[in-house]
Amino acid sequence: MPIGADIVVRCLEREQVSLLFAYPGATAMSLHHALLSSQIKVVRPCHEQGGAFMAGGYARRTGEVGVCVATSGPGATNLVTGITDAYADSIPTVFICCQVDRHLIGRNAFQETDIIGMTRPCVKHSYLLLDGQEIPAVIKDAFFLAKHGRPGPVVIDIPQNVLQAEFEVEYPERPSARCLPEPEAFPQQVFDEVMWNLHRSRRPCIFAGGGVIAAGAAPQLLQLAENFNIPVTTSLMGIGAFPENHPLALKMSGMHGTYAANMALHDCDFLLAIGVRFCNRVTGNMNNFAPGAKIVHLDIDPSEINKNIRADWAIVGPLQETLEHFLERKFKLRSRDWLA
Repeated sequence: MPIGADIVVRCLEREQVSLLFAYPGATAMSLHHALLSSQIKVVRPCHEQGGAFMAGGYARRTGEVGVCVATSGPGATNLVTGITDAYADSIPTVFICCQVDRHLIGRNAFQETDIIGMTRPCVKHSYLLLDGQEIPAVIKDAFFLAKHGRPGPVVIDIPQNVLQAEFEVEYPERPSARCLPEPEAFPQQVFDEVMWNLHRSRRPCIFAGGGVIAAGAAPQLLQLAENFNIPVTTSLMGIGAFPENHPLALKMSGMHGTYAANMALHDCDFLLAIGVRFCNRVTGNMNNFAPGAKIVHLDIDPSEINKNIRADWAIVGPLQETLEHFLERKFKLRSRDWLA
């Protein structure tokens, strides 16, 4: 009968994990032993923080979920900066922390830290896994949450004796129902108002962020800009969402951006913000950002709407699908003087 550590490794294999980053420690040893019999390649960093950033870098490069494993106590706390980075940049990652024995939790045991409490402000979700029979369902849900919707980090904390005990488990094929969002109807009336105002605009601008890359919506963004003849600027995280050698490219905006991009944001009369969070490095004084513009905010995450900059219209949903609605409309904007 498999032990908890074997079940964790089997779950990772079922999620098509081929590489993970792990620094060993006492509470994590059973998991490292289980990895010896797996085809998963283990990269050992010199420090857990390095492993956390390596997992994030792997996810950025491949588009797959980055996985990092650490021991309890200082091993787990060393992950926090990397976890926060993944949260800030919406990077799909799963961090597996190996906790002290279940009966020692809350007793100030050697190398016990409340990593769930510490990371609650900087994760998409977290799990304290006290029952080994829940391992398959929790890992299935964790990978789904890390990658779907707005991507982000998920922390799983597993006590040492749960990793070492034997369990009979079933492996789910789908994430649990609580992870699946309720489908929402496309706001057609809002969209029609947006298109009417876009058609009337004379100085339109697109501001594209990392959400475009995360959604795989760069092809739709390019077609949108070309169809409507709209210049495009990006945030730092949006670099790569639009080709910078394109005639409509204004490149990055913000404190370290181009003059053309910043002036376009300030002077435009219609701003289509796609997958951005309106960071203060771009907006400066938020009360004076794009002062003469009607602002449309497209994003997968409803919590970003009106958080920093108030939008005149907002459409929440998958960016690929949302942009496809724009591409169904066919007209060129008369903005020659603006583009010159």
